[in-house]
Formats: sequence, C-alpha cells, structure tokens
Amino acid sequence: MLKPIKSKFIQADDGAFAIVASQFNARYVDAMLRAARAELKRAGVREITVVRVPGAYEIPLVVARLARNASATNQTEADTQRLSAIICLGVILRGQTVHAAHIGEAVSRALMDIQVSHEIPVIHEVLLLENEEQARVRCLRKKHNRGTEAAQTALQMAKVLSRIDRR
Repeated sequence: MLKPIKSKFIQADDGAFAIVASQFNARYVDAMLRAARAELKRAGVREITVVRVPGAYEIPLVVARLARNASATNQTEADTQRLSAIICLGVILRGQTVHAAHIGEAVSRALMDIQVSHEIPVIHEVLLLENEEQARVRCLRKKHNRGTEAAQTALQMAKVLSRIDRR
C-alpha cells in the first residue's frame, strides 16, 4: 500500500543542492520538480541548481558530471560550493516491451555507482511505473508526491554526512 508522505520540517545546513529532471513525461516530472524545489526552499536552501535532460536515460551522465565537478580537488570554495546532494527526477512508464525495464535498471545501477564513487547523496526518484494512474498518484497528488519525499531524503542525507565529516 502506498503510504502518504509524513510532513516533517528539516532545517537545511549551508549547502547547495542540484536537481536533475527528465523532460520526458513532463506533466509528472514537472510536478515532482515543483514539489522538490518548494520543500528545499521551505528548509532554507539558498542554492538550488536545476538541470533538465531529454529523458531518464540521460540523467546519470549529468549526475556524474555534477558529482565530479563538485568533488574536484583543485577547486577553491570561491569557485564552487560542494553539493550536499543531487536529486534525480523522472518517470518511466512501462509499455508493451521490456524497454522501460532496461532503462530503469540501467539508470538505477548508474546512480548507485555515482553515489558511492563520489561519496555524494544521489536521491533516486526516477520512477518506473506501470501506468499513468500510478504516475498521477505519485507525482500529482500532494500527499504522495515523490518530489517532496526526494527533497526530504536529500536534506536528511546531507545532515548525516555532515555529522560523519565532523567526527
């Protein structure tokens, strides 16, 4: 059963967040993007970078570039602020072939690899859904919007890693 998102307020530490969002299935992804941005702003995040890509398959490349640039050792603090987290938003709707499953698996694997290799939270909300009804519930309805949930997870992970780094 789909659980509603619990409303919780998380105060952001100083940091920058990026959102990489697919343009494909824009109706659903745009709603998640609006919700994620609103939640980050509500938490006090000042720097939010949004990058739009054609589809879900293109998300990992941009995430890898953002993660690499954010962790480059030759950058000074004046050049860039380290990203606290990268949020990935997309909607893949299953069709009559296995194409959607292949895309979903490839994106999932790539995002996990990027997260571990760059030691930056990569929040995976590239949804592989059976139909548009599932997309409406998870993207358009406020109490289940996965964009809000993604932003809350990004904020929580940024805090977890910040606590670890201070030890």
